[in-house]
Amino acid sequence: MSEKTLTQMAVEVLSTADGREKTALSHKYAAEWFAARKAGNMLPVGTATPPDFPARPEKPELLDPRDVPRRKPGSEKGRLAILHAVAHIELNAVDLHWDIIARFGHVPMPPGFYDDWVKSADEESKHFNLVCDCLEGLGSFYGDLPAHAGMWRAAEDTADDLMGRLAVVPMVLEARGLDVTPNMITLFEKAKLDSVVDALKVIYAEEVGHVAYGSKWFHFLCGRDNHDPKDAFHELVRKYFPGSLKPPFNEEKRAEAGLPPDFYWPLSDQPKG
Repeated sequence: MSEKTLTQMAVEVLSTADGREKTALSHKYAAEWFAARKAGNMLPVGTATPPDFPARPEKPELLDPRDVPRRKPGSEKGRLAILHAVAHIELNAVDLHWDIIARFGHVPMPPGFYDDWVKSADEESKHFNLVCDCLEGLGSFYGDLPAHAGMWRAAEDTADDLMGRLAVVPMVLEARGLDVTPNMITLFEKAKLDSVVDALKVIYAEEVGHVAYGSKWFHFLCGRDNHDPKDAFHELVRKYFPGSLKPPFNEEKRAEAGLPPDFYWPLSDQPKG
């Protein structure tokens, strides 16, 4: 069993560059955390100073979003590009979930807060490896294509604001995954790529929980600080998220995750019709 605090573990994950090594360490520390919890011995959370930007491998090359090449989704190259983008998102999600632990360890929170984000980081680590396995099965690999350089912006913008982090990362960015993943699944079903479909279905099911954790702890903080959750959400998203939210929304899965329509429709670029 490690003698490190949970926030020290988080910083070590954030400071590991290689994706496979990062996720292996993430799995290791998640297992240690939950083994201690099961034994009735909660590891100390502690406080730490996480890096401003997580360690990254030399590849993929990180480009401005406008410079990432567009490919037709129905083509083989297009499908590989989608999978590569998903792998990149999942790797960033591993870091985002460990970062919320490392960066906000000084904020008094119940043990369940850490349970939820360690579990999320562990699941995102699994997701990254599932998608990497799919890429390798198709003759590619993570790092073979350039990737989006703006994925960490939400973390930078909310580095001093836990409520802002919860609003923008799980309740906006991860909720967006609930909107777009069903179409991705359909695309790979048409291509008869069963292993990819299976991986995406695992990701889709577990991402609902991550959005739900964001909503739960956002509402917890609103209750503790006597804020109206809907008003606070609108204010924070307008402050930290550039542009408007893009429909169509997966209202069923968003509701399952604790996101009612009056949270996100007023932030969209279209009236609800």
